[in-house]
Amino acid sequence: MDDSQSNARLRAAAGAPTSGVIHVRTRLTADFTVISNALAQRRGSAVTVGVAAYISSLPDGTPVSIAALCEHFSEGEILISRALRELEAAGYLERRRERTPTGQVRTRTYFYDVPGGAPDDGPPGPPKPRRPRKQQPTVPALVAPVVHQTVHAPAEAEAEEPAPLSAADPRAVAVLAALRQVDSRLVLSTQEAARLAPGVSTWLAAGLLPTQITDRLTAGLPDHLMARPAGILAYRLKETPLPSPVRSAEPTVRAAVVPMWNCDGCDRGFRAEEPGRCRDCRSRGRLPAVG
Repeated sequence: MDDSQSNARLRAAAGAPTSGVIHVRTRLTADFTVISNALAQRRGSAVTVGVAAYISSLPDGTPVSIAALCEHFSEGEILISRALRELEAAGYLERRRERTPTGQVRTRTYFYDVPGGAPDDGPPGPPKPRRPRKQQPTVPALVAPVVHQTVHAPAEAEAEEPAPLSAADPRAVAVLAALRQVDSRLVLSTQEAARLAPGVSTWLAAGLLPTQITDRLTAGLPDHLMARPAGILAYRLKETPLPSPVRSAEPTVRAAVVPMWNCDGCDRGFRAEEPGRCRDCRSRGRLPAVG
């Protein structure tokens, strides 16, 4: 007698999903990059996630300009530029204008594993992350090598606390708070205002009026800010030359002009306090008579 056959499906192995992806894990010991799930699973453009993953995998010092990224990816400049702007807006990417030891100003790119995190002790020391940039009226496209910042999760970060806002000059804080009335994009947090207040106080001490400071900080801003408002303001406060000291309004006392006379001897013009003879005629008058 033949065995009975059943058309029922076999039970799935315990713990295995019945649909969706099934990972086949391989333990990697070299040539791999750790990316947070928040970045890898970021909703939106796949180009943005792909560019972020590619930049994360690069060693420090690798150029990440738009031209360099276009040579690697098949997407064009528009999509690559949009991806970089999205990463910058989300806090993963930061561009700073920094002065080299030789005095040159260059744009450097910092990439963060966790937005707003603090760097590990391992990487060599650029300035503290999330420092307000020197940024500039118009920030150019990425032209400098990338500098990675391996960061802890926000709960483990030990960021240096800025000076409290209550210790800042109230006049400087008032100037910073009023910037949003001129440009609605210039909204600052309490910590950002505390960092920027000393620079505004320096300008006030140099003789600038609050309205003049507002004009210098808001003039010529681009339609699309490529950096955070605090970074642009910090750059302008640092790089804009201070005004020259205000000179006294008292009138300058000028020396009196000696009047002009015609010589009584030769009728030549000369300057003297009183009319008479010029110096040459007086000299000839003192010569002894020739017999």
